[in-house]
Amino acid sequence: MRHIRNVGLVLAACLGAAPAATAATDTTGTATATAPKSGTGLGRYYDQRLDWGGCAKNSDDTVGRDLDTAGAQCADVTVPLDYSRPGGRTITVAISRLKATDTRHRIGSILLNNGGPGNGAVQSPPEFHAWMKKTGPRYDIVGFDPRFVGRSTPLDCGWNVGTNLFSAGLSRASFERQVDLHKDLAAKCRATSADVLPHVSTRNTARDMDVIRGALGEKKISYFGYSYGTYLGTVYTQMFPGRTDRMVLDGAIDPRKFGPRLLKEAVGENERALADWAAWAAARNDTYGLGRTRAQVLAAIDRVIKKSARGPLTVGTAPDTFRLDDTQIPFVLLAGLDSDTDASRASLGEQVSVLAKAAAGESPTKLSPQFTGLLRLATTGDQSTMGSSQTAVICGDVAAPRNPEVYWRDIRRSRAAYPRFGAMNNNIGPCAFWDRPREKPTKVKHDAKALIVSATGDPRTPHKGAVALHGLLPSSKLITVEGANRHAVYGLYENACVDDQVNRYLATDKLPAGDLTCSKRTG
Repeated sequence: MRHIRNVGLVLAACLGAAPAATAATDTTGTATATAPKSGTGLGRYYDQRLDWGGCAKNSDDTVGRDLDTAGAQCADVTVPLDYSRPGGRTITVAISRLKATDTRHRIGSILLNNGGPGNGAVQSPPEFHAWMKKTGPRYDIVGFDPRFVGRSTPLDCGWNVGTNLFSAGLSRASFERQVDLHKDLAAKCRATSADVLPHVSTRNTARDMDVIRGALGEKKISYFGYSYGTYLGTVYTQMFPGRTDRMVLDGAIDPRKFGPRLLKEAVGENERALADWAAWAAARNDTYGLGRTRAQVLAAIDRVIKKSARGPLTVGTAPDTFRLDDTQIPFVLLAGLDSDTDASRASLGEQVSVLAKAAAGESPTKLSPQFTGLLRLATTGDQSTMGSSQTAVICGDVAAPRNPEVYWRDIRRSRAAYPRFGAMNNNIGPCAFWDRPREKPTKVKHDAKALIVSATGDPRTPHKGAVALHGLLPSSKLITVEGANRHAVYGLYENACVDDQVNRYLATDKLPAGDLTCSKRTG
């Protein structure tokens, strides 16, 4: 479930001014009518003065240097680890800010979230400023890395993989190995981070967002969330009704479906997106050599998976050599299906071609940097921090079934209809072995004005989820990109219809008169 540049699956008042009076929150996040007082309860967090400064931490910090070059500032926001004990241990949430330059027409702050969970947005204000065009200078654009992500207080379970998104494979034996893997991943998190895991959740991230709002001196804050960020934004509106100004939710999730088994909702979209890609690859058989028809390309993929089930395929050359089996190859396919642009499809074409040659026994060749990075994510602990934080949020939000047989039954039932992704999207995960969440999932009971963006063929967060969220928020409007297999649209997909509508809303606070449909080819 991740997105923006670093995936999957994607924000202040003058320091000299006194912070505006803010509504207090009780320990459940429910708004109360009184303003917090410094030194009592949560008041010291809402009233904190932020120490803005440069973003680069050292000479190797390319993200920080890019932010400094763009004129951004960075700060750490102090928040309680446990909101029910505001006088206890604290952690920090890293934020960045590009201040409004059109101060005469300044609208306020807009907070960015790039989804995941596990993706940060500290790096994002400069690119959002460009995408927002004439509207950008009217906002303080604020990116934040959620608790235990990126530059915020870290969480690292010491995994030897950077993700838990694997397939159950083709056999009961491979599924049992997956059960053992995910039990071990959960045990490692419990051994390294038991003191913080109960406090890693979407509801606590939403509480952090409200502290950020207060520390920025804003009575209301605008928000842009991609993918998981749409769920986070929705939760914020329910915990802190009336605190949002303009809200855009791109790649939206049905909040009733969020949880450890969310990918199960997208299995059909994954298979259809792969079939569409196969037709594209078939038209370019001279380049990829996978077959001249959609069926031939899909058959080539099936041969790769079956061959890897008999023994891992070796790809790459030293020092980047990887051995991939039938539990890992579907992850490669899933990762390559988040967009239907020619560039994205060509990248997956190169990767599948490499796998097909390995299955045919050809000597390994040097991999592209992108493919190398993807395989390092899946097979090494280089990105353990991202996998750890992503898993901790999902498992901390919603309980998963504990019995492995529940997953095995769903896997067996799904194989015929979904031969490549049924065993992946229904697979067991670490949440089956996690401690129960401290809080119940958030229910949508309050309406909220929002602009929702979704593509009909979104293979990560299916379009039906955006339609469902639209129904739960009657004041929202929905922009649908027809016929696109794309996850996260605004700015990234270069669709002028979507980009113009979002920018118009951010500039005027006026939603479209009705729901809109944009053509896939617009832009």
